[in-house]
Amino acid sequence: MAAMECLRDIGLEPECKRLATDGSNMMHTRWAYSMAGEEYARIHSWGHDPKRKGEYEIASPCDPVDLPQTLLEPILVRYATLNGFTCRFDTTFVEFEQDATGTTSTLRDTISGFQYKIRSKYLFGADGARSEVFRQLDLELDTQPDQGTAFNVHMKADLSRYMKYRTGNLHWLLQPDKEHPVFGWACIARMVKPWDEWLFIVLPERGKEMDCNPSPEEWTARMKEFIGDDTIDTELLGVSKWRLNEVVAKSFSKGRVYDLSSCKVGNGTNINFGRFCLGDAVHRHPPSNGLGSNTCIQDAYNLAWKVAHVLKGQASPSLLETYSTERQPVGHGVVARANQSFRHHGPVWQALGVALPTPEQRVQALHELALPTSKGRSQRSALQAAIEETEHEYHALGQEMGQFYQSSGIYAADEKSPYYSPQVVAQDQDLTLNRDTYPGCRLPHAWLNNAIPVNRISTIDLAGHGAFAVLTGIGGEAWKTAAAQVGENLGVKMNSYSIGFRQGYEDVYFDWARVRSVAETGCVLVRPDRVVAWRCTEVLGDESQCALKLREVMMTILGREP
Repeated sequence: MAAMECLRDIGLEPECKRLATDGSNMMHTRWAYSMAGEEYARIHSWGHDPKRKGEYEIASPCDPVDLPQTLLEPILVRYATLNGFTCRFDTTFVEFEQDATGTTSTLRDTISGFQYKIRSKYLFGADGARSEVFRQLDLELDTQPDQGTAFNVHMKADLSRYMKYRTGNLHWLLQPDKEHPVFGWACIARMVKPWDEWLFIVLPERGKEMDCNPSPEEWTARMKEFIGDDTIDTELLGVSKWRLNEVVAKSFSKGRVYDLSSCKVGNGTNINFGRFCLGDAVHRHPPSNGLGSNTCIQDAYNLAWKVAHVLKGQASPSLLETYSTERQPVGHGVVARANQSFRHHGPVWQALGVALPTPEQRVQALHELALPTSKGRSQRSALQAAIEETEHEYHALGQEMGQFYQSSGIYAADEKSPYYSPQVVAQDQDLTLNRDTYPGCRLPHAWLNNAIPVNRISTIDLAGHGAFAVLTGIGGEAWKTAAAQVGENLGVKMNSYSIGFRQGYEDVYFDWARVRSVAETGCVLVRPDRVVAWRCTEVLGDESQCALKLREVMMTILGREP
């Protein structure tokens, strides 16, 4: 949902929803013998647990959907092309050279072999887990031991006849009675499009990855075993190999990104440069929790508005330093969570007995689960506990939506206490989303409308769109006047809205009143990336006092000299 909110900001949500698989096909994650065979266990996923549905609905105006990169990327390329960007395919980044005023990048056209140079003020390395930009920047990595190798087996196979009672986009397939081949002892069937396109993520025996070089025929035969129905026609589309990494860069940018002596904010004559990496270039992890492309999109959303404000002379280049400060802890948390989620499947395998060395032992352990013995009861309890622990992968709403930023791009000096109150600390940070307007939090979503109802609108739709936003209420008109004055004075786009009874927007369910944490006369300042930048409990005297304080806050956030 967090990534979909970014795409919603630029109008791409309808197209994404049109091509995506909606949440009704993502109801469960299952553990089974095969797609057609018996099931061992299942858990509700992605907001479908009856106990969690409300939490998901109040978290965002967007719904979780399944949209593979193969479908999302053309949407993004088309949007970029129509908005003036040149997208060059069959192009390889060779190297860059840095000087006092910018970067010269050398690129190679892979069809003609022709090399050419591009001069730019900034260089952004969003070139994936094998990022050449990252390698040349020589950023320091925090690398933990990886968890082995996996294979992606992309196949066409119409399984619709089996999916009515097996609805879900992830299916762990474990076959304890078989002498499995070295290249594939377990498998995760990941739906690409329901229900005829699949990605079978196959796990080989640990330590024997170098012995794996199966033919297309062997892959197809093994996948048919995992499907469990020899009558299903299959088409092998491709096979790729990857590592289950636990890697995050210690910094997402290189060195200082500006020359303070030459920075003259406000007149458009900045001389500054920067080198940044984002996405898989700086955080690499298994696909557990589904936070791969989601985190990449949010990296870009954080960085883009900052670059835009610096390029327009509206902010000091020092604002760009907050990108790594804010996003590196998020990347670190995502990498740790994804790897821990993968490790959480170990106890499931142990409880099912599928990790035992021989088929006889595995079959006996699985049989024990059905017996009225003390060992059977213990094993069933262990299985239940292990399955419940995987909620941290399939309902990690706090990890997905609860990013909290601390940097000079956030003004928290007026807060009387730190964000990490006992109430917040007591929560399971991965599972629970704390909706708050504390500076550094995501702006809480609340549905609004008019006194004469029309199409509803979310609070997050008032923010974003490349502009700062001031949200106030009854008696807070001075903040709206102040926002107009400060915005004009600083040359920064600032929108302002009043929420409350018979105001510009009606708080129809009183949801905003419950989470705004300021009085009706107070205000909440929101950055262009819909993160709360500052808040004030109540109106500060007259319009001039409000404007003075708001200007001070904005100057601090933008890194501008008084």
